[in-house]
Amino acid sequence: MPGFLWDCWPSLEITAVLCAMGCIQSIGGKARVFREGITVIDVKASIDPIPTSIDESSSVVLRYRTPHFRASAQVVMPPIPKKETWIVGWIQACSHMEFYNQYGEQGMSSWELPDLQEGKIEAISDSDGVNYPWYGNTTETCTIVGPTKRDSRFVISMNDNFYPSVTWAVPVSESNVAKLTDIYRDQSFTTWLVATNTSTNDMIILQTLHWRMQLSIEVNPSRPLGQRARLREPVAQDQPKILSKNEPIPPSALVQPNANDAQVLMWRPTHGQPLVVIPPKRR
Repeated sequence: MPGFLWDCWPSLEITAVLCAMGCIQSIGGKARVFREGITVIDVKASIDPIPTSIDESSSVVLRYRTPHFRASAQVVMPPIPKKETWIVGWIQACSHMEFYNQYGEQGMSSWELPDLQEGKIEAISDSDGVNYPWYGNTTETCTIVGPTKRDSRFVISMNDNFYPSVTWAVPVSESNVAKLTDIYRDQSFTTWLVATNTSTNDMIILQTLHWRMQLSIEVNPSRPLGQRARLREPVAQDQPKILSKNEPIPPSALVQPNANDAQVLMWRPTHGQPLVVIPPKRR
């Protein structure tokens, strides 16, 4: 049936959740009007002001959970006179990744994005792997099916964090003796608020965000389980930046593969040749 699909979160609820988090970057105030009369009333972005948590409950892997990056936007779509569909939502891409796990003098494992690392692409899609190019298709997007006779008002939101497992033992060894000594991670992302006409493929960038997650964990593998790992600086993350001037979306951020499918786990020994531990799912 033509009309607005109410699969979007009520704006009041999202605002309340984000306000409870603190440290919010916002460009509220004067609404901004874009092509086709699309209006962005407010954009908020934050990283939860809590440290990364470390879980040593497993004798096989160390787990850690970073704080969440969160973003929301209040958008107004004017009446759509034609039989066409618009999607407003979040698109995210990774523009930099360093992710090393050091195992003393034996070497390190490294999650890598080869095309990004080699400079073949500017950024890689961080889509959910199903709904390209969107980050997701629940709270992350809103679909408006025309024709409509009135304004469609909605809030779209997204969140992201890291919750990986890192083996205590060298990943290419048959030994289960803990050798992990350091974890280092530094990733940068660009997140765009975008409106797309699915009938014409017209894409309008409404807002651009930059954010970064940094992590450093020191590990003493000789200590008892539960007492091995210590979070190093930075304990608190830098807050996201809401850009005053929008940036274009690189073509590689709109298509397959996404970062999860393109990443490869390498073992890089101190002496000897690198070894592929987990190949990419897609290239």
